[in-house]
Amino acid sequence: MKPLAAALAAGLALAASGGAANAQISDDVVKIGVLTDMSSLYADATGKGSVAAVQMAVADYGGKVKGKPVEVVFADHQNKPDVGVAIARNWYDNEKVDAIFDVPTSSVALPISALTREKNKININSGGGSSDLTGVACSPNTVHWTYDTYALSNVAGKAMVKRGEDTWFFVTADYAFGMALQRDAANVVKESGGKVLGEVRHPLNTSDFSSFLLQAQASKAKVVALANAGGDTTNALKQASEFGLTQGGQKMIALLQEITDTHSLGIQATQGLIVTDAFYWDMNDETRAFSKCFNEKVGHMPTMIQAGLYSATMHYLKAIEAIGTDEAPKVMAQMRATPVNDFFAKNGKIRVDGRMVHDMYLFEVKKPSESKGEWDLYKLLATVPGDEAFRPLDKGGCPLATH
Repeated sequence: MKPLAAALAAGLALAASGGAANAQISDDVVKIGVLTDMSSLYADATGKGSVAAVQMAVADYGGKVKGKPVEVVFADHQNKPDVGVAIARNWYDNEKVDAIFDVPTSSVALPISALTREKNKININSGGGSSDLTGVACSPNTVHWTYDTYALSNVAGKAMVKRGEDTWFFVTADYAFGMALQRDAANVVKESGGKVLGEVRHPLNTSDFSSFLLQAQASKAKVVALANAGGDTTNALKQASEFGLTQGGQKMIALLQEITDTHSLGIQATQGLIVTDAFYWDMNDETRAFSKCFNEKVGHMPTMIQAGLYSATMHYLKAIEAIGTDEAPKVMAQMRATPVNDFFAKNGKIRVDGRMVHDMYLFEVKKPSESKGEWDLYKLLATVPGDEAFRPLDKGGCPLATH
């Protein structure tokens, strides 16, 4: 009878541990908050598409994890740090939100990361760009999933200086993201043997770029680099065309240009533009399948931020499933221990500083004669392996990297 008793005891222990695992889903629900820009200059690149990407991942996962429902809530932070922090604090303190996703606009992303650490929750950032999120402001509770200012600058800067486009002038958004993007790009240009001839800063959400572009034109720099994003990038590019910068021989580079920006401006206006991206819908069968579903739901092809959010949501839910709890430190450890393999990233890995390292891509916008359809906008110039694209772990000043 002893083997039978042992087997029964083992069975009871297993059942008990399974019950304990289920009980470890806090409040019997996994709650994800998507904090994004629903109404301003980043709404196309993030916004409702970011919410849809997270909702699609939850639905495709089955809507439950460890038998407990997964809920998605969302809010508009209006690109204001105080608004974003107030929403996040309420979510964590009162709404029982377990993880906050997306958070475009680095001036909002940085304090949200700090608050998440204080509350011992999880922040998976896809929309914010500042490389400081995994540098001096790194956190054991934050993952930076999709891109950052270092990778954008590194991929494009090296390639352009190598082609002889070695004098640069920056038109920069005057907040954390723009300054980090200019800093990282300027460093790459100088390290590659190029020169920075000047810079000018503009307020966030600017409509008139004329004075900034005239200074860029007067500099005679071979490259006019836009260290901004969203509506600021599209406005600057439209007005650069009107002022004849490219006709005068200067090369425009949008250091952060989303597929929605290119589509909105049109291929005629953007042909030849160099773009760094973490994702493009037409790379392979997997990217096309996801993008088709997304397009049917949202009405446009996914940006890298939106594709990254689907990938990140799946990885988060799989981590909870694997360990049977949504307790932040354990989930973070599981996510770091598990490679990311999906349509977004192959053999992606989350480092101790929070950086998810994956391949990045350098594209050129096609000529109208080369495009075969509304969203057939890019041709691939280079695939840059993640370890080359992103900043080395020991170079960012992250305190976690020294332990």
